[in-house]
Amino acid sequence: MHTIYLDNGATSFPKAPGVGEAMLHYVNENGANVNRGVYAQASSAAMTVLETREQLKELFHFPGDLRQVVFTPGATYGLNQIIRGGLHPGDHVIVSSLEHNAVMRPLTELRKNGVVFTRMPADKNGQTKVNSVVPLIRKNTKMVIVSHASNVCGAMLNLKDLACICKAADIPLVVDAAQTAGHLPIDFEKLGLAALCVPGHKGLLGPQGIGALLLDKAFAEKLSPLVTGGTGSASDSEEQPAYMPDRFESGTMNLPGIFGLNAALSFILEQGVESFYAHETALTERFLLGLKDVPVRVAGPGDARRQVGVISVDFEGRDNAEAAFALERDFGILTRCGLHCAPNAHRVLRTFPGGTVRFSIGYSTTEAEIDAAVAAIRQVASK
Repeated sequence: MHTIYLDNGATSFPKAPGVGEAMLHYVNENGANVNRGVYAQASSAAMTVLETREQLKELFHFPGDLRQVVFTPGATYGLNQIIRGGLHPGDHVIVSSLEHNAVMRPLTELRKNGVVFTRMPADKNGQTKVNSVVPLIRKNTKMVIVSHASNVCGAMLNLKDLACICKAADIPLVVDAAQTAGHLPIDFEKLGLAALCVPGHKGLLGPQGIGALLLDKAFAEKLSPLVTGGTGSASDSEEQPAYMPDRFESGTMNLPGIFGLNAALSFILEQGVESFYAHETALTERFLLGLKDVPVRVAGPGDARRQVGVISVDFEGRDNAEAAFALERDFGILTRCGLHCAPNAHRVLRTFPGGTVRFSIGYSTTEAEIDAAVAAIRQVASK
């Protein structure tokens, strides 16, 4: 049976052309570490690392120095670096009501140490009016941390207006772009962000285990590193280097992952992220239109202009896990079912605790696949 992959919100598939080959080339033909040698293979690997930082800087219109582009093991690590490395007892944080556990679990743990958080309210469709953040601001508010788009229902935040509010209040704005990086244009400079956190394996079409933090210089200086150790630099000292990016890049880098990400970013920059956005928006609209007369509930905005290509379906009256299993068994459609590591988002959307079946679109998804998914949902819902 032919399978239709609609789980790009979890990880992209297929990866960008050349990703696997780039990783294999590093493993089989290079294999050297960086910052630990000056021989040709090490220098070649170091140049790929530098080039990948440049690609990230270009893609996200990052105005800072390349040294402020930090590689991480993924978005969760990057968010923990900001949250655990930048907050202290007595600090207050504002988040959206749709946050992923990558934000909520570290914040919940830090409550034991006196860090508090407040959620911006959202309506039952997952829509947040960003001016609702204004009355939530306190004298001790140290950050606003938000998901650019919900991993549950795709609802997008109006980052432009939120950034203006944060700038006026002189509060750093931290953005989790797990569901938007590579899917739509993001301009770090115009938004005036403090930090942008991205995974390499979702919309950026690279491998798992690699991500990046793009950090405003002044904001980075206030963060304490989560991990310290060998960097290959300042080896005469047992103190962590204070300069970037070494301050946040201890240990051996995931070089196979960086080589793969380099190939993926080359593809995205060549194709243009705007083309991906237009393609995925058109497919999202087609999907939502196709579900209009199907007896299921679409949780979220239900409007392609207000969401990314993440569509959550509630098969009301039956177990969503059974519906997801039937979609794979009978139609070869691969989805994700459950609460998607964002329980409060489901409370807002009124799909807790049953969760939803999530369909997430990628750059290679076709109109025929969307039509097949809609037809399959119709059949499963009618049984």
